[in-house]
Amino acid sequence: MAEYDFSQLEQKWRRRWQQRDAHRTDLSDSTEKCYCLVMFPYPSGEKLHLGHWMNYAPADAWARFQKLRGRNVFLPIGFDSFGLPAENFAIKMGAHPREHTEENCRFIREQFEALSGMYDWSSNLATHRPEYYRWNQWLFLQLYKSDLAYRAEMPVNWCPSCQTVLANEQVTEGECERCKSLVERQNRTQWCFRITRYADRLLEGLERIDWPLETKKKQTAWIGRSEGAEVVFEIPTASLDGEPPPPYSARDDGSLELPVFTTRPDTLFGVTYMVLAPEHPLVPFLTTAENQAAVQQYLRQASTLSEVDRAREAREKTGVATGATAINPVNGEQIPIWVADYVLSSYGTGAVMAVPAHDSRDFAFARAFDLPVRRVILGEGVAAGDPLTEAYVDPGTMANSGAYDGLDNQNGGRHIVEDLAAGGRGKATIQYRLRDWLVSRQRYWGAPIPIVHCASCGSVPVAEEQLPVLLPDVVDYKPRGKSPLAGSDAYINTECPRCGGPAQRDADTMDTFVCSSWYFLRYLDPENDELPIGREIAERWLPVDQYIGGADHACGHLIFSRFITKVLFDLGHLSVDEPFQRLVHQGMVLSGGEKMSKSKGNVVNPEIYLERFGSDVLRTYIMFGFAFTEGGDWVDEGIEGVAKYLHRVWRLFDCAVAGRSPAGDIKGDGEALTDADAQARGGELRAILHNSIKGCTLDSERFQFNTAISRLMELTNGLHAYAGRNAVGLDDPLYRESLEALVLMIAPFAPHLGEELWERFGGGGSVFAQSWPTWDEALLIRAQITVVIQINGKIRDKMEAAKDEARETLQEQALAHGRIPELLAGQEVRKVIVVPNKLVNIVV
Repeated sequence: MAEYDFSQLEQKWRRRWQQRDAHRTDLSDSTEKCYCLVMFPYPSGEKLHLGHWMNYAPADAWARFQKLRGRNVFLPIGFDSFGLPAENFAIKMGAHPREHTEENCRFIREQFEALSGMYDWSSNLATHRPEYYRWNQWLFLQLYKSDLAYRAEMPVNWCPSCQTVLANEQVTEGECERCKSLVERQNRTQWCFRITRYADRLLEGLERIDWPLETKKKQTAWIGRSEGAEVVFEIPTASLDGEPPPPYSARDDGSLELPVFTTRPDTLFGVTYMVLAPEHPLVPFLTTAENQAAVQQYLRQASTLSEVDRAREAREKTGVATGATAINPVNGEQIPIWVADYVLSSYGTGAVMAVPAHDSRDFAFARAFDLPVRRVILGEGVAAGDPLTEAYVDPGTMANSGAYDGLDNQNGGRHIVEDLAAGGRGKATIQYRLRDWLVSRQRYWGAPIPIVHCASCGSVPVAEEQLPVLLPDVVDYKPRGKSPLAGSDAYINTECPRCGGPAQRDADTMDTFVCSSWYFLRYLDPENDELPIGREIAERWLPVDQYIGGADHACGHLIFSRFITKVLFDLGHLSVDEPFQRLVHQGMVLSGGEKMSKSKGNVVNPEIYLERFGSDVLRTYIMFGFAFTEGGDWVDEGIEGVAKYLHRVWRLFDCAVAGRSPAGDIKGDGEALTDADAQARGGELRAILHNSIKGCTLDSERFQFNTAISRLMELTNGLHAYAGRNAVGLDDPLYRESLEALVLMIAPFAPHLGEELWERFGGGGSVFAQSWPTWDEALLIRAQITVVIQINGKIRDKMEAAKDEARETLQEQALAHGRIPELLAGQEVRKVIVVPNKLVNIVV
């Protein structure tokens, strides 16, 4: 019997693939095109661990599966090599980011070769190389010329550790997503992209793409479209001192108009005070002399808090009075103006008309500072004078609202807005939670912003023919609160492109998310020296058919990519306005219940398992041992079982080729089969074969690789049962057909084994040049159905069972099926819920 020497076998097929240039895609042929894309890796200090394999190995298996189905698959790979991860690690190691990044790109490529994916390296890119970031700068200029890029002073998120500003999307729970430091709010002059202009189109586009529902919900919530009204409150002359800051201006009578956005115009008669965000530009202007000290102290306190912390519902309410007042436009009442950190400058106008009777946060604030509470919406059976113990936020009838009393609040609110609009004191409007994309970074390792600042001409774009503006080598690139480029006179000092006078380059670099917002375009046309992508190839290959990557990018990269695609569509460079037609998120492979991270010391090194088991076993275990979209904890015992399975497949084929019985692997009596027995056994194998083909096909398409591989295990068991202790060889048509189907279906998961078995089987050419097997519905087991097996409500496997099988039998079969015993090891089964003909849910 030939040994299954995975090391020799894998080296052999990697050489063959390299010699044949087997993974290069012919992009001139877009017939049956399949653009499969994985989120490209950061070549930072982490390199690739097993958590990364959870993305890249299954993506390769899916791509190989599509190739076997006759599609022209393009699976490119590159490096997201600019940005904080690479720069911070280089600083830590005392190396230049460029040297470290290049070295790590080489190392990660070696890791990808060990993974043995069909990644097309001929289209490889790295975002830190000038030939790539030249087009980042070109993209910036297109937005600038289209009034979609602008520079302004604004309150921003500042990370004191990374010493740079962060976009809202890069702040998680009030912390920097990279270093976990608490984020502060500061006013700084920054570059932004006007993504808010595309808010409605970003919402509409979600209806046309096949993405996970949860990701769509996250983006919808992040964009935060709110229909409501803008109501103009008047601040009388007595409250003002001096000239108001832009964009506000005094009216002829000296008073000031302060617009407020609200989704509840029906509650205007219940407004008892107004609140401004600490960052609101009118706060210093409106604060009276006697309140200045208290307000200034409060502003300093608020600047140390993140927006997430400030917005927490349960947080104790704090605030301070400005001493100024505003006039309610519906009843003429003067109400006090406060400053409180529960109001955010990033939503609406940064000013809130407080209605404590009908808003829980306003209610808590009013109670804390003994402010009036006036009920203006009545629930059923409630009187206007009844005491309030909490805010009433449900629909009802209007009261204490003048001419609008007795109306239901929805109609009443609409009438109020109409009347305000007629008097020029308000209008119906729409607001968004989404803020413009802040792209300036005060760090070194990024694409320079292609703008020159001239005392005479202002901000002037660099000419496109002068791109790229090269990132210079600087001696000191450590962050100090401003870009290290600002300290390089040779870089900063230049001539104005417009007047030729002395000028300075912009010292900031671009957010690395600009790099990743369009990289999938460049893969298709990496040698184009005229444009980032040619229109003709874009029309043939876009959108990306299947995108694979982490759900944590839902409100960052995935929104930015959609925005940039829509901009390029509007500018005539693309014929599609959505980049990724289908999206799937991989789960995380955990270590000790936590995400793998070097800082936690729980990274599992793939090299250990590659040495011991080989790439095929490691790949197959990652796809069999975990539900792809869920992930789970790494368990060494699981990989042992997969290794045994692939060795068993090897022996099965080895015996078939040699005409021997695989008797050592199963029980059997060794007696010759009668014709009747042979016919019965053949019918069973034929049914198992077609069930396995159908199950493996449908599950692989849906990225349910664990159950797809279970189907292959069932077929393997069926082949052993069919052969028994009888020497069934390749001259048996059914046996040969079943073996051929098994090798074709196992090849995407274990490509080296698949190629070798196909060659030993006598097949011509590469296994991946063959056609995926098909099933015949007429040959499926009609008397059986597929039963889903869940553990605590999550699908873990599937099994075939007799239709209308007894509950007790289904429970017994489920507990013993496939990998279920392994998943239950060490856990107490509390109860088993059986739904006949449908599912078994094991509760632990």
